[in-house]
Amino acid sequence: MTDPSWNLPDEAATAALAARMADALDSGLVIYLHGDLGAGKTSFARALLGALGVGERIKSPTYSLVESYRAQGRPAWHLDLYRIADPGELEWLGLDALSDPAAIVLVEWPERGQGALPAPDLVVHLGYAGTGRMARMEACTERGASVAARLEPGRG
Repeated sequence: MTDPSWNLPDEAATAALAARMADALDSGLVIYLHGDLGAGKTSFARALLGALGVGERIKSPTYSLVESYRAQGRPAWHLDLYRIADPGELEWLGLDALSDPAAIVLVEWPERGQGALPAPDLVVHLGYAGTGRMARMEACTERGASVAARLEPGRG
């Protein structure tokens, strides 16, 4: 089976995919977001958190490194590790809470936190496609595969 992928011609399409993912989540999930600067990682994370019912302003964690929320009664974490030079810098953040199996964990630039982060259930690769974007999902666990299968193009 190939990894499912989507063309995302605009931000509304990115938000729609994130909303579909929110509907497909029935438990916690660790999601790594890969892509170049401007590929839509933060837009996807914000849309997913919003679709999960986070009612407060969803801030980019570019400078704070991590933002925490409550989403449908469970913890949700959004990390942006772009500014991290060494995974050891993450020790003071108290990332132990990320291992809660009920938590939704979204990590931008996860390669910069290698060894300090929980393993991903699902990897979302975002990239440029003409004037729009594209997304490809890679399942790393059974939980991730279950979510990805519910999102496959053409499935409702």
